[in-house]
Amino acid sequence: MELFRSAKTVRLRSHHDKYLLAEDDKESVCQDRNGTCKNARWTVEFVDGIGIDSVIRLKSCYDKYLTATDIPKFIGVTGKKVLQTVPKRLDSLIEWEPIREGHQVKLKTRYGNYLRANGGVPPWRNSITHDIPHRSATQEWILWTVDVLAVRPPPPPPPVEQEEEPNSPRLSKVESNDSFVFTAPPKADGRTIYYYVADDRGNVDEAEEECSFTFKGNSVEELTEKLVEETGIDEDIIVCTRSSLNGNLYPLRLHLPPNNATMHVIVIKSSSRAAKEFANPGPA
Repeated sequence: MELFRSAKTVRLRSHHDKYLLAEDDKESVCQDRNGTCKNARWTVEFVDGIGIDSVIRLKSCYDKYLTATDIPKFIGVTGKKVLQTVPKRLDSLIEWEPIREGHQVKLKTRYGNYLRANGGVPPWRNSITHDIPHRSATQEWILWTVDVLAVRPPPPPPPVEQEEEPNSPRLSKVESNDSFVFTAPPKADGRTIYYYVADDRGNVDEAEEECSFTFKGNSVEELTEKLVEETGIDEDIIVCTRSSLNGNLYPLRLHLPPNNATMHVIVIKSSSRAAKEFANPGPA
């Protein structure tokens, strides 16, 4: 499916505006509003050799697969547990078929159920099951919005071979190269932005992988708006760069680097201590 075709890492947002998370027990999954943590990141793998090019696997930050088990979530109800597992072999329990529904997707198991984000009162609230919703009120609980956090590099183009004219002598390597006409590659459509979200003091955990996206805008204001959308932070933010000389953070205020150059930025909240230090710098 095209939403996943170029995706390397994604996060999935439910109808309840919460993200699918791999819990720290490395077994359970849930939904939560914090989409910036590593637990909300899922690596996409494609299933080959079964005749369906849209079937995927989703691997958590703990290198375990999102798995549709046969275990009931609660006794007496139809929903089955969804867990993180490492099966002895890659079987159909960890395979999901994305089915497009407008701008969203349903994730269907190989046995006809759908990944469902449950609402309601505890213990249903924030739980994840796979099921077939029968009530109209729960039809939207199986819809997911896909945020692509990292894209796959495009495959290299096939080599171009020059056809030899009949009865012509074979050209030397140098002569053959002269016979080709090379054109400059097209300009990249946007630039890649890598980012971390800093804590209150402006620190980041660089042991975690940077998030990334393709940015087609031209100004700092546009980049700030895009980062608000990507991070899900519901307050004002400041986009910063890190000095290569002393490692300090500095707000990005003037303009973006030319030629769609790749950027690495740090996002801080305007209410953070780090942001207040920009307004009230200490003695030099």
